[in-house]
Amino acid sequence: MGASAAGAASRERRRVLVSGVVQGVGFRPFVYALAREHGLSGWVGNDASGVHVEVEGEPAAVAAFCVRIAADAPPLAVVESVLSNKVAVRGGTEFVIHGSSAGSGRTLVSPDVATCTDCLRELADPSDRRYRHPFISCVNCGPRFTIITGLPHDRATTTMTGFPMCENCAREYADPADRRFHAQPIACPRCGPRLWWRQLERPELTGAVALSEARELLAAGGIVAVKGLGGYHLACDATNTDAVTTLRKRKDRGDKPLALMVTDLDAARRYVAIDAAERELLSGPRRPIVLMRRLESSIGLADLVAPGSPDVGIMLPYTPLHRLLLGLPSDAPGLEALVMTSGNVSGEPIVIDDAEAAIRLAPLVDGWLGHDRPIHVPCDDSVVRVVDGIELPIRRSRGYAPFPISLPLTVRPALATGGDLKNTFCIGEERYAWLSAHIGDMDDLATIEAFDRATSHAAELTGVRPELIVTDRHPRYRCGQWATRVARGREVVRVQHHHAHIASVMAEHEHLGSDQVIGFAFDGTGYGDDGAVWGGEVLLADYDGFTRAAHLSYVALPGGDAGVRNPCRMALSHLRSAGIGWTADLPSVAACTPTELGLLDRQLERGIACVPTSSMGRLFDSVASLAGVCHRVGYEAQAAIELEGRSVDHVETCGDAYELGIVSGSPLVLDPAPMLHTVVRDVRAGVLAGVIGARFHRAIVDAVVNVALLLRERTGLDTVAMSGGVFLNRLLVSLCANRLAAEGFTVLRPCKVPPSDAGLALGQLLIAARQKER
Repeated sequence: MGASAAGAASRERRRVLVSGVVQGVGFRPFVYALAREHGLSGWVGNDASGVHVEVEGEPAAVAAFCVRIAADAPPLAVVESVLSNKVAVRGGTEFVIHGSSAGSGRTLVSPDVATCTDCLRELADPSDRRYRHPFISCVNCGPRFTIITGLPHDRATTTMTGFPMCENCAREYADPADRRFHAQPIACPRCGPRLWWRQLERPELTGAVALSEARELLAAGGIVAVKGLGGYHLACDATNTDAVTTLRKRKDRGDKPLALMVTDLDAARRYVAIDAAERELLSGPRRPIVLMRRLESSIGLADLVAPGSPDVGIMLPYTPLHRLLLGLPSDAPGLEALVMTSGNVSGEPIVIDDAEAAIRLAPLVDGWLGHDRPIHVPCDDSVVRVVDGIELPIRRSRGYAPFPISLPLTVRPALATGGDLKNTFCIGEERYAWLSAHIGDMDDLATIEAFDRATSHAAELTGVRPELIVTDRHPRYRCGQWATRVARGREVVRVQHHHAHIASVMAEHEHLGSDQVIGFAFDGTGYGDDGAVWGGEVLLADYDGFTRAAHLSYVALPGGDAGVRNPCRMALSHLRSAGIGWTADLPSVAACTPTELGLLDRQLERGIACVPTSSMGRLFDSVASLAGVCHRVGYEAQAAIELEGRSVDHVETCGDAYELGIVSGSPLVLDPAPMLHTVVRDVRAGVLAGVIGARFHRAIVDAVVNVALLLRERTGLDTVAMSGGVFLNRLLVSLCANRLAAEGFTVLRPCKVPPSDAGLALGQLLIAARQKER
């Protein structure tokens, strides 16, 4: 054997395909460095299917490379699979990085990532060329999803394509050893986006002066529209009561809590109690709004930031512009806490376009702080809370979307539209589902138009061409009307609302399709199979179907939405159903005018505009009103949220729980009448609202556990799934999960996908796909 043949025999060459979130996260320079470390030759490139590598060298070195390519991947990468096969040895001593190619297949796009520690250090360093640059980023941080226009992920397929790189940025971009190698948002003061400040009838200002003007106006009590990663925010000084009051009035916000952005963890600790899991979420790369318990000792924060709520939603700066707006450590004392709420009128989608912002936000703000980097995809802030150390998503959006959810079964290419409230859609194929960023409530033409654009963009990024459209069974849902309109010959499958809730939490836990669960679906409103408004449901469910095993007893919902907006009316309906008189000493009665009481009496007596409901959400509203906590709501679930807040401190000391009756039958019926009689007795005895609320929460928990035990005895099932908007209640989730676990149940609780209608589409997708498989 010749020398060259012997050399080839001692070498091995492999072609490797890495799939997952592997573009825009520094994967190619990582592969380059790893190959050189192992003395391998070859190349790395990417296309729409992922990162492609060929490596050649000693077999042991090649094998070690193939292991470490997943085990030691960059921090922002998520490696889903590594496939390799031997190819012919070609020789060579160099390892090179190829440019991107169009290719075919599917890769996964990274969410937007908060500014990293290295970039923050450069931002504050007067000797660095990016000192105080509002758009500093690198391969480990910065915009991703919101600027991407197509695949593969290169600068030409982002909204940075209009900003030619200067020679210094181009050199960094091309250097595999540099932190900004192929960082698509790379920029500097010479070539990057331009910051601007605008006020009506005043000349535009740019650069550092623009930032200074915005900070001065905020300090003076003004309201500023600030362009972020996924849209505009409305910002004001969170310690200025007049400014917060003005913002609420202009935005038509009612009493709904406002989110804060604070300088750092130390600033957050002045307002809220923070545990280890909350600290990790606050300071991690996703940077959601985290709902945390407000400190009684907190001072300085305007009361109108979160009136009536025990929690305050706080996030830390996640862009360099936010960091500069609040001030660097070397700056003169500035604003420690800003209200930072979505840039829109309540109910409309977030504004992303500068020209549109100038029109739609003009009645709301005193000035605009923006820039000329376009936002391609709207993406609102994510909202989470922590329960028992486990993340509970409330809104899954920036920092999370468009990362996919792995599925427990293969699905056909399909698009699920979700529901009309808190809308998100879900697109899926094979073993992946992509849940969209928050869209909004589908009662506005602008929201429907945003939905149209977002579904098209999702199909482009994922490569999914839906063969099936899935939607809710409600005959008047706008998302259902949209599904029918765009179907164009494709089948439209309608899925029962509460079945979708249970399937959603099953899917996020990758629960197998062949195993039924005992599903508790508690929410405010969902269209029932009998035409009633369901919402207090216990289902024996899998992806194939469900049996309604138990439900809250029916009571009249007077006036539909009017009953939802007025918990006092819902309380009177529950009293009537329980045979309890409307006496003036009850807060719910006292909250109504004589005229209102008369109309409601006739309405309930004659069944005028009354639909039967089994809603658990409406029962929470009713008890909140009976206890004197909240009679009229300005935002969804306000009464229940305020009742939870009053209850938390009393749950361990409140004494005996109230009792819901369980009426035998098929289905079982949960009867709140016995409980309501005791609630009324406590109200008349002057028992604190918080104690009443705590006894009520414990009554619901007892009912959940007792029904689960009865159904386990009947069926042998020992897995419980909890979903629906009522399970956004921290107290309820914790008590139910811990009690059920103590009884030996496996508990599926929401931890990746919101239990509210914001997670509905995932369940719809799984149910429809399973139906089509049979």
